[in-house]
Amino acid sequence: MKRVPKPVFFIVALLILAFSFTALFGVSYYTGDNKNTVLKGIGDIRWGIDIRGGVEATFKPANNVDATDEQLESAKSIIELRMVSQGITDYELYADKGSDRIIVRFPWKSEDDTQNAVEAIDEISSTAQLTFRPGKSYASTDIGSDGSYVYKTPTGDTETVLMDGSYIEKAEAQYYQADDGTRKYVVSLTFKDSGDKNGKERFGEITTEYVNQTISIWMDDIMLSAPTVNSAITDGKAQIEGDFTAEEASQLAEKINAGALPFQLETSNYGVISATLGENSLLAMGYAAVIAFIIIALIMIVFYRLPGFIAVISLIGQMGLAIAAVSGYFTAIPSFTMTLPGIAGLILSIGMGVDCNVITAERIKEEIKAGRTLDGALDRGTKNSLSAIIDGNMTVIIVSIILMLVFGPSNILSIIFGESTTGTIYSFGYTLLVGVIANFIMGVFFTRIMLRSVAGFKFLRKKWLFGGAKNEK
Repeated sequence: MKRVPKPVFFIVALLILAFSFTALFGVSYYTGDNKNTVLKGIGDIRWGIDIRGGVEATFKPANNVDATDEQLESAKSIIELRMVSQGITDYELYADKGSDRIIVRFPWKSEDDTQNAVEAIDEISSTAQLTFRPGKSYASTDIGSDGSYVYKTPTGDTETVLMDGSYIEKAEAQYYQADDGTRKYVVSLTFKDSGDKNGKERFGEITTEYVNQTISIWMDDIMLSAPTVNSAITDGKAQIEGDFTAEEASQLAEKINAGALPFQLETSNYGVISATLGENSLLAMGYAAVIAFIIIALIMIVFYRLPGFIAVISLIGQMGLAIAAVSGYFTAIPSFTMTLPGIAGLILSIGMGVDCNVITAERIKEEIKAGRTLDGALDRGTKNSLSAIIDGNMTVIIVSIILMLVFGPSNILSIIFGESTTGTIYSFGYTLLVGVIANFIMGVFFTRIMLRSVAGFKFLRKKWLFGGAKNEK
């Protein structure tokens, strides 16, 4: 057996515990009354309607517009895209073409303590029309919630639209370190470079014409930025700069990516949906999970000793990794709406993680009973258990992917099953998938590394510590 250096156990174990702690509780700090989140934790998860409740709203075209069926479907698709881009996967969305109505139900945001239904509705129904205009004249000025000036309503030459958001391929929230050491958030734009809406070419023409002049960038009737064009931008990339927070930059990027609605929407009626379970039930489930984990940890340590102890560390890492994949801890993986079926998927994946470690520990015990040396038992035991673990987990991965494809945002079989079922089943499939992947990373890879590392300590090289009889050394 190829040995692993002894310090590796402590390094891996500490990294797993530190990661799991930050994944559970997050990392944030306060600047005055403003909370700045560095890493998201379980408190930043957006809980589903069944746990926290949400909003129900009915939209109709504003100004008595007689929307066509195609326009209504387009508006529905854009609202759906906005919700998915914001990590809202537990939702119900219907288009009533007979009465030109769009009905939507979705959960509250994690940080929405006031539960303001109007603000929540505006989040998904705003037109979000991005435009580029010459000059920077405006009709009125307001004071924003952060005390900064907000410039509204273009006037004069600024009323001319040079380009709109349909020429943009994608928008991303980014940041850079300013000279004074503060972090400045921007929205990076990449323009389309083919087709009728060739934004790269069009933006190049505009910036060439307006060199040393101002081009203002507007979202609806609010001016976001008014940069001076120093030179022609022909590479199809630009940035929107402003006094953005991280959340504002992310929201702006999401709205640009989602596009503008084909017509302005107005809310005909709305209401608040009560949680079917409630947050007290969530707290009870949390206590139950902690108690269950403690019992499982004790059983693993009593029955399997040192492999059981290492398995407990791996299970903690698996839980941390699964929660991190839901909360938005990793910037590359968007946050996710956690529902009761989602929690069930997470619990099931933890159960499979226990099973994975039990199989490995049992195989090691069998090899020790067969008379092999400790190194030989660890080598053969971990190798012989791998095929059984892969077989069981691959089946679950395939089922999870099918559930996500069928009941996810693509709604492949919504005609058969109905759109109201998509969010909850997708939630189950997603958490089950990330949990099983976390099991492979922690329960297979890191468990084996730690086992081989601790086997290098002389005082731990006793077969009974790995499942052998007490009189074996």
